[in-house]
Amino acid sequence: MKVLVLGAGVVGTAAAWYLSRAGHEVTVVERQHGPGLETSFANGGQVSPCHAEPWANPAVLPKVLKWLGRDDAPLLFRWRRFDPALWLWGLRFLSNCTAFRAEVNTERTLRIAIYSRHCLQELRAELGLDYEQRRLGILHIYRDAREFDQACETAETMRQYGLLRLEKSASECVAIEPALVAVGGQLAGGIHTPDDESGNAYLFTHRLADEAARRGGVDFRYGVTVTALRQDCGRVIGAATDHGDLDADATVLALGSYSPLLAARVGLRLPIVPAKGYSVTIPVDGRKGAPYVSITDDEHKMVYSRLGDRLRAAGTAEMTGYDTSLNAQRWKLVLDRARALFPAAGDFAHAEPWTGLRPVTPDSVPLIGRTRVPGLWLNTGHGTLGWTMACGSGRLLADQISGHRPAIDTEGLGLERFRIPV
Repeated sequence: MKVLVLGAGVVGTAAAWYLSRAGHEVTVVERQHGPGLETSFANGGQVSPCHAEPWANPAVLPKVLKWLGRDDAPLLFRWRRFDPALWLWGLRFLSNCTAFRAEVNTERTLRIAIYSRHCLQELRAELGLDYEQRRLGILHIYRDAREFDQACETAETMRQYGLLRLEKSASECVAIEPALVAVGGQLAGGIHTPDDESGNAYLFTHRLADEAARRGGVDFRYGVTVTALRQDCGRVIGAATDHGDLDADATVLALGSYSPLLAARVGLRLPIVPAKGYSVTIPVDGRKGAPYVSITDDEHKMVYSRLGDRLRAAGTAEMTGYDTSLNAQRWKLVLDRARALFPAAGDFAHAEPWTGLRPVTPDSVPLIGRTRVPGLWLNTGHGTLGWTMACGSGRLLADQISGHRPAIDTEGLGLERFRIPV
Protein backbone atom coordinates (compact mmCIF):
# COMPACT_ATOMS: atom_id res chain seq x y z
CA MET A 1 0.00 0.00 0.00
CA LYS A 2 1.21 3.52 -0.80
CA VAL A 3 1.04 5.63 2.36
CA LEU A 4 1.61 9.38 2.44
CA VAL A 5 2.57 10.89 5.81
CA LEU A 6 2.14 14.64 6.10
CA GLY A 7 4.62 16.02 8.61
CA ALA A 8 8.12 14.93 9.70
CA GLY A 9 8.04 15.86 13.35
CA VAL A 10 8.66 13.16 15.92
CA VAL A 11 5.07 11.87 15.51
CA GLY A 12 5.11 11.71 11.71
CA THR A 13 8.63 10.28 11.55
CA ALA A 14 7.83 7.51 14.03
CA ALA A 15 4.68 6.68 12.07
CA ALA A 16 6.70 6.47 8.86
CA TRP A 17 9.15 4.06 10.48
CA TYR A 18 6.47 1.65 11.67
CA LEU A 19 4.49 1.89 8.43
CA SER A 20 7.61 1.02 6.47
CA ARG A 21 8.37 -1.91 8.78
CA ALA A 22 4.82 -3.13 8.16
CA GLY A 23 5.66 -3.40 4.46
CA HIS A 24 4.13 -0.21 3.07
CA GLU A 25 5.62 2.15 0.51
CA VAL A 26 5.94 5.34 2.53
CA THR A 27 6.48 8.95 1.46
CA VAL A 28 6.82 11.75 4.03
CA VAL A 29 6.21 15.38 3.09
CA GLU A 30 7.68 18.14 5.26
CA ARG A 31 7.74 21.89 4.58
CA GLN A 32 10.94 22.42 6.58
CA HIS A 33 14.38 21.50 5.25
CA GLY A 34 14.71 18.53 7.60
CA PRO A 35 12.87 16.45 10.22
CA GLY A 36 11.86 17.67 13.67
CA LEU A 37 12.37 21.38 13.06
CA GLU A 38 9.09 22.70 14.47
CA THR A 39 7.35 21.50 17.66
CA SER A 40 9.82 18.62 18.09
CA PHE A 41 12.87 20.86 17.92
CA ALA A 42 13.39 22.15 21.48
CA ASN A 43 10.68 20.72 23.71
CA GLY A 44 11.05 19.82 27.38
CA GLY A 45 12.82 16.56 26.57
CA GLN A 46 10.70 14.30 28.76
CA VAL A 47 9.29 10.89 27.87
CA SER A 48 6.67 11.23 30.54
CA PRO A 49 3.63 9.00 31.03
CA CYS A 50 3.64 10.63 34.48
CA HIS A 51 2.18 13.72 32.76
CA ALA A 52 -0.95 11.82 31.75
CA GLU A 53 -3.20 13.90 34.00
CA PRO A 54 -5.28 15.94 31.51
CA TRP A 55 -5.30 19.71 31.49
CA ALA A 56 -9.08 19.50 31.96
CA ASN A 57 -9.64 18.40 35.55
CA PRO A 58 -11.58 19.73 38.57
CA ALA A 59 -8.50 21.30 40.14
CA VAL A 60 -7.66 23.44 37.12
CA LEU A 61 -10.77 25.66 37.11
CA PRO A 62 -9.92 27.74 40.23
CA LYS A 63 -6.35 28.03 38.95
CA VAL A 64 -7.46 29.32 35.55
CA LEU A 65 -9.60 31.96 37.26
CA LYS A 66 -6.62 32.97 39.40
CA TRP A 67 -4.38 33.18 36.31
CA LEU A 68 -6.74 35.38 34.27
CA GLY A 69 -5.10 38.68 33.36
CA ARG A 70 -1.65 37.60 34.57
CA ASP A 71 1.11 37.63 31.95
CA ASP A 72 3.20 35.34 34.16
CA ALA A 73 0.47 32.67 34.34
CA PRO A 74 1.48 29.09 33.41
CA LEU A 75 -1.61 28.95 31.17
CA LEU A 76 -2.37 32.19 29.36
CA PHE A 77 -5.48 32.81 27.24
CA ARG A 78 -5.45 35.60 24.66
CA TRP A 79 -9.00 35.38 23.33
CA ARG A 80 -9.15 38.86 21.87
CA ARG A 81 -11.34 38.04 18.91
CA PHE A 82 -14.32 35.82 18.33
CA ASP A 83 -13.11 32.47 17.03
CA PRO A 84 -15.96 29.92 16.94
CA ALA A 85 -13.54 26.95 16.83
CA LEU A 86 -11.62 28.20 19.85
CA TRP A 87 -14.76 28.90 21.87
CA LEU A 88 -16.19 25.49 20.99
CA TRP A 89 -12.92 23.94 22.09
CA GLY A 90 -13.22 25.87 25.36
CA LEU A 91 -16.72 24.54 26.00
CA ARG A 92 -15.55 20.98 25.36
CA PHE A 93 -12.62 21.62 27.69
CA LEU A 94 -14.99 22.71 30.46
CA SER A 95 -17.17 19.63 29.93
CA ASN A 96 -14.10 17.48 30.61
CA CYS A 97 -13.31 19.18 33.92
CA THR A 98 -15.23 16.65 36.03
CA ALA A 99 -13.61 14.00 38.21
CA PHE A 100 -15.16 11.23 36.11
CA ARG A 101 -13.99 12.63 32.76
CA ALA A 102 -10.54 13.37 34.14
CA GLU A 103 -10.08 9.75 35.21
CA VAL A 104 -11.35 8.44 31.86
CA ASN A 105 -8.93 10.72 30.01
CA THR A 106 -6.05 9.85 32.33
CA GLU A 107 -6.55 6.15 31.58
CA ARG A 108 -6.68 6.76 27.83
CA THR A 109 -3.55 8.88 27.87
CA LEU A 110 -1.69 6.40 30.07
CA ARG A 111 -2.71 3.53 27.83
CA ILE A 112 -0.95 4.99 24.82
CA ALA A 113 1.89 6.67 26.79
CA ILE A 114 3.03 3.53 28.64
CA TYR A 115 2.79 1.49 25.44
CA SER A 116 4.76 4.17 23.60
CA ARG A 117 7.53 4.19 26.22
CA HIS A 118 7.85 0.42 25.73
CA CYS A 119 7.98 0.84 21.94
CA LEU A 120 10.67 3.51 22.30
CA GLN A 121 12.79 1.23 24.45
CA GLU A 122 12.45 -1.60 21.93
CA LEU A 123 13.30 0.70 19.05
CA ARG A 124 16.33 2.13 20.83
CA ALA A 125 17.67 -1.36 21.50
CA GLU A 126 17.02 -2.50 17.92
CA LEU A 127 18.68 0.48 16.23
CA GLY A 128 21.24 1.43 18.86
CA LEU A 129 19.97 5.01 18.85
CA ASP A 130 21.78 7.62 20.90
CA TYR A 131 19.85 10.85 21.46
CA GLU A 132 21.26 12.11 24.79
CA GLN A 133 18.81 9.91 26.63
CA ARG A 134 18.78 9.44 30.39
CA ARG A 135 16.91 6.67 32.19
CA LEU A 136 16.84 8.18 35.67
CA GLY A 137 13.10 8.71 35.89
CA ILE A 138 11.20 11.97 36.34
CA LEU A 139 10.82 13.68 39.70
CA HIS A 140 7.83 15.96 40.34
CA ILE A 141 8.40 18.44 43.16
CA TYR A 142 5.82 20.31 45.26
CA ARG A 143 6.14 23.23 47.64
CA ASP A 144 2.53 23.40 48.77
CA ALA A 145 1.36 20.58 51.07
CA ARG A 146 -2.18 20.64 49.72
CA GLU A 147 -0.95 20.44 46.12
CA PHE A 148 1.28 17.53 47.13
CA ASP A 149 -1.65 15.69 48.72
CA GLN A 150 -3.74 16.15 45.56
CA ALA A 151 -0.84 14.94 43.43
CA CYS A 152 -0.51 11.83 45.60
CA GLU A 153 -4.17 11.04 44.93
CA THR A 154 -3.57 11.36 41.18
CA ALA A 155 -0.46 9.19 41.51
CA GLU A 156 -2.56 6.47 43.12
CA THR A 157 -4.98 6.58 40.19
CA MET A 158 -2.05 6.24 37.78
CA ARG A 159 -0.68 3.29 39.74
CA GLN A 160 -4.02 1.56 39.29
CA TYR A 161 -3.57 1.92 35.52
CA GLY A 162 -0.05 0.49 35.53
CA LEU A 163 2.32 3.43 36.07
CA LEU A 164 4.79 3.09 38.94
CA ARG A 165 4.93 6.34 40.94
CA LEU A 166 6.71 6.67 44.28
CA GLU A 167 5.98 9.36 46.86
CA LYS A 168 9.08 10.99 48.34
CA SER A 169 9.82 13.31 51.25
CA ALA A 170 11.65 16.60 50.71
CA SER A 171 14.93 15.10 51.86
CA GLU A 172 14.45 12.11 49.56
CA CYS A 173 13.89 14.46 46.63
CA VAL A 174 17.24 16.15 47.31
CA ALA A 175 18.88 12.73 47.64
CA ILE A 176 17.51 11.73 44.22
CA GLU A 177 18.66 15.01 42.66
CA PRO A 178 21.25 16.92 44.74
CA ALA A 179 20.92 19.98 42.47
CA LEU A 180 17.64 20.69 44.31
CA VAL A 181 19.57 21.61 47.46
CA ALA A 182 18.86 25.33 47.01
CA VAL A 183 15.09 24.74 47.39
CA GLY A 184 15.11 21.60 49.51
CA GLY A 185 13.85 23.47 52.58
CA GLN A 186 10.84 24.78 50.61
CA LEU A 187 9.59 21.39 49.41
CA ALA A 188 6.56 19.59 50.81
CA GLY A 189 7.53 16.43 48.93
CA GLY A 190 7.78 14.86 45.52
CA ILE A 191 6.73 11.95 43.33
CA HIS A 192 9.33 9.94 41.46
CA THR A 193 8.40 7.97 38.34
CA PRO A 194 11.49 5.76 37.95
CA ASP A 195 10.62 4.22 34.58
CA ASP A 196 10.12 7.50 32.75
CA GLU A 197 12.95 8.99 30.71
CA SER A 198 14.34 12.09 29.08
CA GLY A 199 16.19 12.80 25.87
CA ASN A 200 16.63 15.08 22.89
CA ALA A 201 13.46 14.78 20.80
CA TYR A 202 14.99 16.58 17.82
CA LEU A 203 18.07 14.33 17.79
CA PHE A 204 15.85 11.24 18.09
CA THR A 205 13.66 12.42 15.20
CA HIS A 206 16.64 13.20 13.00
CA ARG A 207 18.34 9.87 13.62
CA LEU A 208 15.15 7.85 13.25
CA ALA A 209 14.45 9.60 9.93
CA ASP A 210 17.94 8.63 8.76
CA GLU A 211 17.29 5.00 9.74
CA ALA A 212 13.85 5.01 8.12
CA ALA A 213 15.32 6.27 4.86
CA ARG A 214 18.32 3.91 4.97
CA ARG A 215 16.75 0.71 6.28
CA GLY A 216 13.11 1.17 5.42
CA GLY A 217 13.35 2.99 2.12
CA VAL A 218 11.09 5.81 3.31
CA ASP A 219 11.08 8.70 0.85
CA PHE A 220 11.41 11.95 2.81
CA ARG A 221 10.62 15.03 0.75
CA TYR A 222 11.77 18.15 2.56
CA GLY A 223 11.02 21.73 1.59
CA VAL A 224 7.66 20.65 0.18
CA THR A 225 4.45 22.37 1.31
CA VAL A 226 1.08 20.63 1.15
CA THR A 227 -1.56 22.92 -0.33
CA ALA A 228 -4.59 20.61 -0.31
CA LEU A 229 -5.82 17.06 0.12
CA ARG A 230 -6.75 15.49 -3.21
CA GLN A 231 -10.09 13.68 -3.48
CA ASP A 232 -11.85 11.43 -5.93
CA CYS A 233 -15.54 10.65 -5.32
CA GLY A 234 -15.16 11.73 -1.70
CA ARG A 235 -12.06 9.61 -1.03
CA VAL A 236 -8.69 11.20 -0.22
CA ILE A 237 -6.22 9.93 -2.82
CA GLY A 238 -3.16 11.92 -1.80
CA ALA A 239 -2.07 15.54 -1.57
CA ALA A 240 -1.40 18.53 -3.77
CA THR A 241 1.89 20.28 -3.02
CA ASP A 242 3.91 23.19 -4.33
CA HIS A 243 6.09 20.53 -6.00
CA GLY A 244 3.26 18.65 -7.69
CA ASP A 245 0.61 16.07 -6.83
CA LEU A 246 1.27 12.94 -4.78
CA ASP A 247 -0.85 9.78 -4.93
CA ALA A 248 -1.59 7.52 -1.96
CA ASP A 249 -3.88 4.72 -0.86
CA ALA A 250 -3.78 6.11 2.68
CA THR A 251 -2.90 9.66 3.76
CA VAL A 252 -1.86 10.38 7.36
CA LEU A 253 -2.33 13.83 8.90
CA ALA A 254 0.58 14.29 11.31
CA LEU A 255 0.86 18.06 11.05
CA GLY A 256 0.36 18.82 14.72
CA SER A 257 -1.39 22.14 15.28
CA TYR A 258 -1.78 22.65 11.53
CA SER A 259 -3.77 19.44 11.01
CA PRO A 260 -7.20 21.14 11.48
CA LEU A 261 -6.45 23.69 8.74
CA LEU A 262 -5.93 21.00 6.11
CA ALA A 263 -8.68 18.72 7.40
CA ALA A 264 -11.21 21.54 7.17
CA ARG A 265 -10.71 21.63 3.40
CA VAL A 266 -12.33 18.19 3.13
CA GLY A 267 -15.10 19.10 5.57
CA LEU A 268 -13.52 17.49 8.62
CA ARG A 269 -13.47 19.47 11.85
CA LEU A 270 -10.75 18.53 14.30
CA PRO A 271 -11.08 19.70 17.94
CA ILE A 272 -7.47 20.86 18.17
CA VAL A 273 -6.10 24.28 19.06
CA PRO A 274 -2.45 25.38 19.15
CA ALA A 275 -0.90 26.07 22.54
CA LYS A 276 2.35 28.01 22.33
CA GLY A 277 5.07 26.75 24.64
CA TYR A 278 8.50 28.16 25.41
CA SER A 279 11.87 26.70 26.24
CA VAL A 280 15.36 27.94 26.94
CA THR A 281 18.50 25.87 26.47
CA ILE A 282 21.21 26.77 28.95
CA PRO A 283 24.90 25.83 28.49
CA VAL A 284 26.05 23.97 31.60
CA ASP A 285 29.61 25.10 30.85
CA GLY A 286 31.31 22.88 33.42
CA ARG A 287 29.14 23.98 36.33
CA LYS A 288 28.07 21.45 38.96
CA GLY A 289 24.59 22.77 39.75
CA ALA A 290 22.61 21.37 36.82
CA PRO A 291 20.35 18.38 37.48
CA TYR A 292 20.85 14.96 35.92
CA VAL A 293 17.40 13.66 36.86
CA SER A 294 14.59 15.22 34.82
CA ILE A 295 12.52 17.50 37.05
CA THR A 296 8.93 18.73 36.85
CA ASP A 297 8.04 21.74 38.99
CA ASP A 298 4.26 21.39 39.20
CA GLU A 299 3.65 24.72 40.89
CA HIS A 300 5.02 26.63 37.89
CA LYS A 301 4.26 23.95 35.25
CA MET A 302 7.93 23.80 34.31
CA VAL A 303 10.10 20.86 33.22
CA TYR A 304 13.89 20.49 33.21
CA SER A 305 15.97 17.94 31.31
CA ARG A 306 19.72 17.51 31.07
CA LEU A 307 20.73 17.06 27.42
CA GLY A 308 24.44 16.40 27.26
CA ASP A 309 26.21 19.57 28.40
CA ARG A 310 23.03 21.67 28.22
CA LEU A 311 20.00 22.12 30.46
CA ARG A 312 16.63 22.43 28.74
CA ALA A 313 13.97 24.35 30.71
CA ALA A 314 10.47 24.45 29.23
CA GLY A 315 7.00 25.46 30.24
CA THR A 316 4.00 27.74 30.01
CA ALA A 317 1.14 27.48 27.55
CA GLU A 318 -0.20 30.46 25.64
CA MET A 319 -3.46 30.20 23.72
CA THR A 320 -2.79 32.79 21.09
CA GLY A 321 -3.62 31.14 17.79
CA TYR A 322 -0.88 30.43 15.28
CA ASP A 323 1.44 33.20 16.40
CA THR A 324 4.97 31.73 16.61
CA SER A 325 6.80 34.92 17.50
CA LEU A 326 9.02 34.88 20.59
CA ASN A 327 7.47 36.87 23.42
CA ALA A 328 10.47 38.08 25.44
CA GLN A 329 8.46 38.36 28.63
CA ARG A 330 7.32 34.73 28.40
CA TRP A 331 10.66 33.13 27.60
CA LYS A 332 12.48 35.23 30.18
CA LEU A 333 9.93 33.98 32.72
CA VAL A 334 11.05 30.43 31.88
CA LEU A 335 14.68 31.50 32.26
CA ASP A 336 14.05 33.23 35.61
CA ARG A 337 12.31 30.18 37.03
CA ALA A 338 15.16 27.95 35.90
CA ARG A 339 17.65 30.27 37.60
CA ALA A 340 15.59 30.33 40.80
CA LEU A 341 15.40 26.53 40.99
CA PHE A 342 18.96 25.78 39.87
CA PRO A 343 21.00 28.96 40.50
CA ALA A 344 24.34 27.28 39.72
CA ALA A 345 23.12 25.28 36.70
CA GLY A 346 24.91 27.04 33.86
CA ASP A 347 25.59 30.13 31.80
CA PHE A 348 22.18 31.83 31.93
CA ALA A 349 23.47 34.84 30.00
CA HIS A 350 23.86 32.68 26.89
CA ALA A 351 20.58 30.75 27.10
CA GLU A 352 18.87 30.14 23.75
CA PRO A 353 15.08 30.78 23.66
CA TRP A 354 12.63 28.87 21.49
CA THR A 355 8.88 28.61 21.03
CA GLY A 356 6.61 26.06 19.36
CA LEU A 357 2.95 25.17 18.98
CA ARG A 358 1.55 22.06 20.70
CA PRO A 359 -1.69 20.58 19.24
CA VAL A 360 -4.09 20.30 22.18
CA THR A 361 -7.43 18.47 22.27
CA PRO A 362 -10.08 19.41 24.88
CA ASP A 363 -9.51 16.13 26.75
CA SER A 364 -5.70 15.95 26.28
CA VAL A 365 -6.05 12.61 24.45
CA PRO A 366 -4.58 12.38 20.92
CA LEU A 367 -6.49 11.57 17.74
CA ILE A 368 -5.23 8.32 16.20
CA GLY A 369 -6.88 6.24 13.49
CA ARG A 370 -9.21 6.44 10.53
CA THR A 371 -11.63 9.27 9.84
CA ARG A 372 -15.05 9.32 8.22
CA VAL A 373 -13.35 10.60 5.09
CA PRO A 374 -12.17 7.46 3.25
CA GLY A 375 -8.42 7.31 2.76
CA LEU A 376 -7.65 9.89 5.47
CA TRP A 377 -6.05 8.87 8.79
CA LEU A 378 -5.10 10.89 11.87
CA ASN A 379 -2.01 10.91 14.06
CA THR A 380 -2.22 14.29 15.75
CA GLY A 381 -3.46 16.17 18.80
CA HIS A 382 -0.80 14.89 21.22
CA GLY A 383 -0.53 18.20 23.07
CA THR A 384 2.55 18.38 25.28
CA LEU A 385 3.12 14.61 25.01
CA GLY A 386 4.07 14.18 21.35
CA TRP A 387 7.57 12.96 22.23
CA THR A 388 6.12 10.69 24.90
CA MET A 389 3.49 9.11 22.63
CA ALA A 390 5.22 9.20 19.24
CA CYS A 391 6.44 5.60 18.97
CA GLY A 392 3.28 4.03 20.38
CA SER A 393 1.06 6.19 18.18
CA GLY A 394 3.06 5.31 15.09
CA ARG A 395 3.00 1.60 15.79
CA LEU A 396 -0.70 1.66 16.62
CA LEU A 397 -1.51 3.55 13.42
CA ALA A 398 0.60 1.18 11.32
CA ASP A 399 -1.33 -1.78 12.73
CA GLN A 400 -4.66 -0.09 11.97
CA ILE A 401 -3.75 0.81 8.39
CA SER A 402 -2.36 -2.70 7.84
CA GLY A 403 -5.54 -4.32 9.14
CA HIS A 404 -3.71 -5.90 12.09
CA ARG A 405 -5.02 -6.06 15.63
CA PRO A 406 -3.13 -3.44 17.69
CA ALA A 407 -1.35 -4.46 20.87
CA ILE A 408 -3.52 -2.11 22.96
CA ASP A 409 -7.20 -1.23 23.04
CA THR A 410 -8.00 1.67 20.70
CA GLU A 411 -11.28 2.67 22.38
CA GLY A 412 -11.43 6.42 23.00
CA LEU A 413 -8.33 7.27 20.96
CA GLY A 414 -10.08 8.34 17.76
CA LEU A 415 -12.13 11.26 16.49
CA GLU A 416 -15.37 9.33 16.97
CA ARG A 417 -15.37 10.13 20.69
CA PHE A 418 -16.32 13.74 19.86
CA ARG A 419 -19.23 12.72 17.60
CA ILE A 420 -18.30 15.43 15.11
CA PRO A 421 -20.12 15.06 11.79
CA VAL A 422 -18.09 15.30 8.59
